[in-house]
Amino acid sequence: MVNTTTTAGLIGVVLLARHGDRTGYYQDPTTYNSTQAYITPLGEQQEFELGGFLRNTYLNPDSPSFIQNISTNVVDIDQLAVRADAGGGNVILNSAYALLQGLYPSTSQSEMTLANGTTVLPPLGGYQYVPVESLEFWQSPSLTSWMECEYFQYHLTRIYASSAFINMSTTAAPFLTALKPYLGSVNNNFTNMWNIYDHVNVQNTYNKTYYETLPPTFLEQARYYADWVQRNVFTDTAQNGVGQIPIRTLLPEIIWALGNMTKTSNKVKMSIQEIDYKPFISLFNVTNATLANPDIAGIADYASVVALELSQNSQGQHEVSMKFKNGTSDSQFRQLTMFGNTSITLNSFIQQLDWITINSTNNWCFSCNQTVNRGCSVFNFSNDPFLNA
Repeated sequence: MVNTTTTAGLIGVVLLARHGDRTGYYQDPTTYNSTQAYITPLGEQQEFELGGFLRNTYLNPDSPSFIQNISTNVVDIDQLAVRADAGGGNVILNSAYALLQGLYPSTSQSEMTLANGTTVLPPLGGYQYVPVESLEFWQSPSLTSWMECEYFQYHLTRIYASSAFINMSTTAAPFLTALKPYLGSVNNNFTNMWNIYDHVNVQNTYNKTYYETLPPTFLEQARYYADWVQRNVFTDTAQNGVGQIPIRTLLPEIIWALGNMTKTSNKVKMSIQEIDYKPFISLFNVTNATLANPDIAGIADYASVVALELSQNSQGQHEVSMKFKNGTSDSQFRQLTMFGNTSITLNSFIQQLDWITINSTNNWCFSCNQTVNRGCSVFNFSNDPFLNA
């Protein structure tokens, strides 16, 4: 059933959703290339619940955030655009499917009557199949732009050599020494803090003996130091710095989706990008959201979501507002600020961020000093004075 209400509400929304709980996941601290990971039943449930939350927020006509003219019960696949990183195991792609199960759950209203009068209900009580564009690592750097990016690796080297990093490493040293018996074969060097935290978190979730013996504050301390490292790795002092690259390659899709929603010919009302934690850190930094809410500067929890809501003000201008729900620890969205405001015009949003975008593979190759991998070999950089200096 398509809801045709045209009263006040949102025009559309762009959602950035983090995947759900998964198996262990190793990232090389010198490159942030990673191994495969797989979603767990807990992760599937987290994403399903997130989908239900989004359904209640955006598909409920009684909600103040109801999206105008969106189909509420039976999905209109032309109104949704869903994209997910398909590399590194199934965790992100399957998270998208689980989220969609909660967003548009099975319903008998999805049945169809054939020409001969036979009524057919989809399997699983009317399961609704929503197309998801899966983006492989080799297809585009859009969702994994830090990988095989030479300039990003230089950025890592600078971070690890900085006085702030060295000082924090010294501060963390007693804790990392005490934690070593709980790390198995995991290196306890501070540069490996992401993998240290991930190991502790996974073991504490699934290993009963580990859960019962890990000292009470160790998981919290590991998360604190992991947050600090990731916040420094995936931000930069300049908006267009290479440390911000996770969001710089995703922004073109966000800007395009919001702009397209303003057109009368547009059908898409909800754009969903299923991703990992890195773009959240960069997005909050480039929009100055962390100035008013410094607690969001670290790793977003599993099944977190950022909503960029598009509406129209009384002067007819299109406005964008950013909200955040930090996994299952938040029951509702929190309003964030962008550049000091709870909402800004779409034109201002684009003006503030468009200049830092990396909007093509060619631009990514140049921005990363990459001339061989990830499709860069097809471009001619022989006359480029920067890449051949």
